[in-house]
Amino acid sequence: MSISYNIFLIGFMGAGKSTVARALHQKLGLPLVEMDERIVEEQGISINEIFERFGEDRFREIESRLILDLGEAGPSVISCGGGVVVRPENIEYMKKSGKIVFLSATPETVYERVKNSTDRPILNGHMDVEYIAGLMEKRRALYEAAADFTIRTDGRSLDELCEEIEEKIES
Repeated sequence: MSISYNIFLIGFMGAGKSTVARALHQKLGLPLVEMDERIVEEQGISINEIFERFGEDRFREIESRLILDLGEAGPSVISCGGGVVVRPENIEYMKKSGKIVFLSATPETVYERVKNSTDRPILNGHMDVEYIAGLMEKRRALYEAAADFTIRTDGRSLDELCEEIEEKIES
């Protein structure tokens, strides 16, 4: 399978974006980009520090610039930060250079995957299923509107997920 565009994985934190991105990278042979990791490398400070020192708006500006750069860099598998869809221009940039895959999971699954994490600034002080469900609901429509298609990750193997993504991006 020869792919000439980016594959952007979007979804709430803990939906499986990083894990699925690594598997697709291996399977398709495309470069892998973890947006949050790239931002940390380029900024020289953690995501938490960016939020604390400069606020969410500044982080979103950095994120938008990176998406624009990635669109010009050639085909890759890109694991996006969970809030990438809050800026309409990000969706526009992604649509111009690739396919957008919304990975979804239940709030309970997300909680189980992130409950021991300390690097989730949006969840700091709110690490519970109810808060996660509320935030997921606020963003759900944005994810769905941005996505070319949706893949549920709950209880599925990486092979199943990659196979379904490959089938959908080919059609």
